[in-house]
Amino acid sequence: MKVAVVILNWNGETFLRQFLPTVIEHSAGAAEVIIADNASMDGSVAYIRNTFPALRIIQHNSNKGFAAGYNLALQQIEADYFILLNSDIEVTPNWIPPVIELMEKDPSVGACQPKLRSCHDRKKFEYAGAAGGFIDKYGYPFCRGRVFQHMEEDTGQYDDEAEIFWATGACMFVRADLYNKLGGLDDDFFAHMEEIDFCWRLKNEGYRIMYCSKSTVYHVGGGTLPKSSYKKTYLNFRNNFMLLYKNLPANRFFPVFSTRLLLDGVAAFKFLMEGHFRDFFAVSRAHLSFYKRLTFLKIKRSTTSQHPAKQVYQKNIVIDHFLRRKNRFSDLDSSDFSK
Repeated sequence: MKVAVVILNWNGETFLRQFLPTVIEHSAGAAEVIIADNASMDGSVAYIRNTFPALRIIQHNSNKGFAAGYNLALQQIEADYFILLNSDIEVTPNWIPPVIELMEKDPSVGACQPKLRSCHDRKKFEYAGAAGGFIDKYGYPFCRGRVFQHMEEDTGQYDDEAEIFWATGACMFVRADLYNKLGGLDDDFFAHMEEIDFCWRLKNEGYRIMYCSKSTVYHVGGGTLPKSSYKKTYLNFRNNFMLLYKNLPANRFFPVFSTRLLLDGVAAFKFLMEGHFRDFFAVSRAHLSFYKRLTFLKIKRSTTSQHPAKQVYQKNIVIDHFLRRKNRFSDLDSSDFSK
């Protein structure tokens, strides 16, 4: 069995210097470490070649983004399992075997993630994946351990193996044959939420997504685009609509999109009132971009199976969090998740 840890890098020399030695050390004997470089203009490639000359580097001729960057690289790698790993991740000893063991025991598991904690506040979960991702019925993502900007402290409350809706792209273990069968991440997403779309497609094919607490990694977060970036606002709003359009069962279209138009309008107005003018225009631009892509999205939808998905929160997490003050995953009723 062959496992490949693939780090997609773009101008991440600082992170590579900080975290790559530990990745190599703690992956020895368990996986091959490979760098896929998105045409970095800093000293990333030179650093790798000088410090780790035996390390394989796959170089792209331009910045392909997260999705296409990984797809192009993974097409060139022979393995049974891919581990998509951000360059700003600090791994820990024995981080690979527990997840692979979980997936080997159950062929229905298509993808899995470890526990993600914050590099900045190491007792707390990290935004990008925490203890496993979910969405509500309107497509808003959240995690066990993270609801919007509220991060829980890790006190062992999620020390388990659990089925989730999506595994974080910051550190995602996936069966290579399934990755290739589904065509990998959707290139059109460029970056953000492509892993949610991919996991949803896996679920539509009958596979499960899992979380494994026996493996822990630490994530810096916002390494390429900071959380306050209006570009991130644009991508998140646009890509969220794209993943809903591709994967929702037909009978959910009208209630979901009509509600989202209203809620996105509220979000845009909130940005405007707070003086975040670029974010306000980013929401508008995101919607226009989505409508321009409808023809192509219809083609993609026609090649995707749509089924009522498990592990979807059947209420509105926006209202629950901001109005009802539900800040922790444990505040949500487990009976409100689709089975």
